[in-house]
Amino acid sequence: MLKRIFSFILIICLIFTPILTVSAYEPSGVEITANAAMLVSLDTDEVLYEKNADQQVYPASITKIMTTLLILESDKYSPDAKIAMTEEALDLISGTGSSVSLLKVGEEISQLDLVYMVLMSSYGDCALLAATYYGGSVENFVAMMNTRAAELGLTGTHYENPIGLHHEENYTTARDTYILTKYALQNETFKEVCESTRHTVKTSLSGERVLSTTNFLQDNTTNYYYTYAKGVKTGYTDEAGRCLVSTASYNGYNYMCLVFGCPPNGKNHFTESKELYRWAFNNFEFKKVADTENPVAEIGVELSLDTDFVSLYVEESFVSVLPKDADDSTISIVPHPTKETVDAPIKKGQVLGTADIIYAEQVIGTVNLISNENIEKSAMLAVLRAIKQFFTSSYMKVFYALIAVVILIFIIMVIKLNSKKSKKRKIKYVPYDETKRR
Repeated sequence: MLKRIFSFILIICLIFTPILTVSAYEPSGVEITANAAMLVSLDTDEVLYEKNADQQVYPASITKIMTTLLILESDKYSPDAKIAMTEEALDLISGTGSSVSLLKVGEEISQLDLVYMVLMSSYGDCALLAATYYGGSVENFVAMMNTRAAELGLTGTHYENPIGLHHEENYTTARDTYILTKYALQNETFKEVCESTRHTVKTSLSGERVLSTTNFLQDNTTNYYYTYAKGVKTGYTDEAGRCLVSTASYNGYNYMCLVFGCPPNGKNHFTESKELYRWAFNNFEFKKVADTENPVAEIGVELSLDTDFVSLYVEESFVSVLPKDADDSTISIVPHPTKETVDAPIKKGQVLGTADIIYAEQVIGTVNLISNENIEKSAMLAVLRAIKQFFTSSYMKVFYALIAVVILIFIIMVIKLNSKKSKKRKIKYVPYDETKRR
């Protein structure tokens, strides 16, 4: 139960943590033949490079990242418990061309060793064994994969099998794979397995055997070894081309590189990933582009006798991975207060707006703006406003209009009444006839 709660919290955090797309950079001296690619800072979630990141691609064995995740999240998973190869799994893998473990029917391994065989060595028969054991059937396990993809917000991803065998409806995107892999790496077992180069397995029917990683970047016995690289997963089919999801860390900087659709007849997925890492390590650095000590805006304050405005500060310092030669004049902070004025009381730390961090005319992040002080409310000003609002309310305006109408009617009636009285007082003039007196 606790595992499911923790998993749910991680999913929510990932969904509401946006990937910041900078993508204002073109890697100099690096030719990217991959159909889709991304280089993302694991420290800040900023995308330093992307190519067709939202285009649907065939993932090949990159699919097994999701397969492994579901194994580790299953209530049935117990690392030391045994699991035996089944005839069903071997029948299902037969003729597919997938790499296989050569385990025999009934041969037992630990469930942790199964994880190594699926993720590190990429054995298809072991992926099918996992699907039937943890899902009840391959079909049900695939449904579980698609449900988890939806929960993680992987809108460009759909699975048709747990191996990565080619199918028109087995697809993903580089951006979706970044979200999935970042989430999976928070599982310590997943992280340990995918970063391993060798692992020794002891089965119930044979002696010890040593498994090797398929990622040549982390294998120092290959010509493609890169000392800073770790995990995560390789993939290949004729239709998908060469694919690789990997991470690399150096001097406090951590990146994930994803390449899909490299030429099938070469090792470009290794060389291009290595070159992208070198480009990032050599040309980018952390820059604090917004701190919590200097105000970035101010807005008016009402109902306070202490001040007429409040200064807005960045809630947390914002650090970005930017080119080492980035001109500070091209970095700006554009505030967006929630209101032009705000009423007291105001609490220290109260969010009063947001600000966009802009570099080279692109938004590289958004931060909250807060007050750094408490501002008290004046009871007197609140009463005066209430009185003013009462006398200027729409109800009072109607009342004033009615009074005006009544007064106007009264004036009209008075005028009419006076007019009638005036007529009654008038005396008819009769001319004087002097002849009548004689």
